[in-house]
Amino acid sequence: MRKNILILGLLAMVFVLALTACGPKPTKVVEPPVVTEAPVVEPVVTEIPASVVPAIPNPPTIGWLLVGTKNDFGWTQAHYDASLYLEQKIPGLTNLYIENVYSGSPVLTGTTRAQLAEQLVAQGADLIVFNSDDMMADSTVFAQDHPEIPVIMASGDQVWTDGQNYTAVPNLTNIMGRMETMKMLAGCSAALTTQTGKIGFLGPLINAETRRFAASAFLGAKYCWTEVLGNDAADLTFDVTWIGFWFYIPGFSSDPTQVADNFFNSGYDVVISGIDTTEALVEAKRLSDAGQEVWAVTYDYAAGCDFAPDVCLGVPYFNWGPGYLDVIQSAMDGTWASSFIWNGPDWANINDPDTSAVGFTKGSALSKEASANLDAFLADLAGGLNLWTGPINLQDGTVYLTDGQVATDQEVWYLPQLLEGMGGDSVPAQ
Repeated sequence: MRKNILILGLLAMVFVLALTACGPKPTKVVEPPVVTEAPVVEPVVTEIPASVVPAIPNPPTIGWLLVGTKNDFGWTQAHYDASLYLEQKIPGLTNLYIENVYSGSPVLTGTTRAQLAEQLVAQGADLIVFNSDDMMADSTVFAQDHPEIPVIMASGDQVWTDGQNYTAVPNLTNIMGRMETMKMLAGCSAALTTQTGKIGFLGPLINAETRRFAASAFLGAKYCWTEVLGNDAADLTFDVTWIGFWFYIPGFSSDPTQVADNFFNSGYDVVISGIDTTEALVEAKRLSDAGQEVWAVTYDYAAGCDFAPDVCLGVPYFNWGPGYLDVIQSAMDGTWASSFIWNGPDWANINDPDTSAVGFTKGSALSKEASANLDAFLADLAGGLNLWTGPINLQDGTVYLTDGQVATDQEVWYLPQLLEGMGGDSVPAQ
């Protein structure tokens, strides 16, 4: 924690900015649903004791550290759209952005993510959002150094009291969407479409999050391949290739375009993307235009299929706006509490922009029959079908869940390996 005089100085600066602000604040820019009768799934929320974080101004200024660019058609654009959602819901709210905040980025030359957050505070930010797990350590450092500033860490788990990385940080909240069920829909759409029985998964880096998402896609694919289509599980190939980061960084990660091509040129006719950008969709379109029968499932961003609709089977996506709105409103009204929030879908309408933290948009390449089968699978999930139920073995054959055993939240979140039946690495190469 910084010395008290620095804390008092920052508080004085925020107070002066609040007094001198006038009128609406401008945004600073560097630039049919499926309905069931199932209830809305309550999010996993754990809280630590309330802190002395003072209420932030209304309207506030929100500072965003974004891992990618605001127009990536993926993870970062989904966050950018959430910032615009906040402007609609909180009149006068201002957003400040720093993009391309990733390891090795020129933006980070000679500085840290925590120091970039301090730059946003110096520009008037009242609350900071760190939007990638690549920033988790720095979000903790910044929050501990600035206990008077509320911090949101997207996708992290450091304030999950039942998690493996718990650290009491009273002014920090973790938010994540339960993407697992939407990844199951992605896997199902791939299994219902493939003509070769070979599905490729274009993965980012390897960690607990990416393992559980790839595994969830596999579970959905396997279920629809066997239970819906009546095929033998042994006839389904589901292989994962990791590129080493959330998007292509020349000289650091593998080229996702090449990885997608390797899949398509090796008999895999559907590629599910787990990265932040659109290479799988771009290559599927290029090859389809040349006469090859291939498809892709993109990721993260609700309008992702718009990039290449004729080859897109669908997109599992995050809807960050409502979750951020709840937390920011608590910061404005003085009821902030450090929380771990794992928001699920609204099963009554998974694509409701005001209630569902995750969703799935069908692509026009999904056939009418496959679409109907996917709707039925969605209804089963909404009705309580849980594919994270044993028997499930890890990739090396170790029993993970016995017959009938339902995975705990921790067993899903911290999945240690890929699952039996999946190809690909479970841990990073040494």
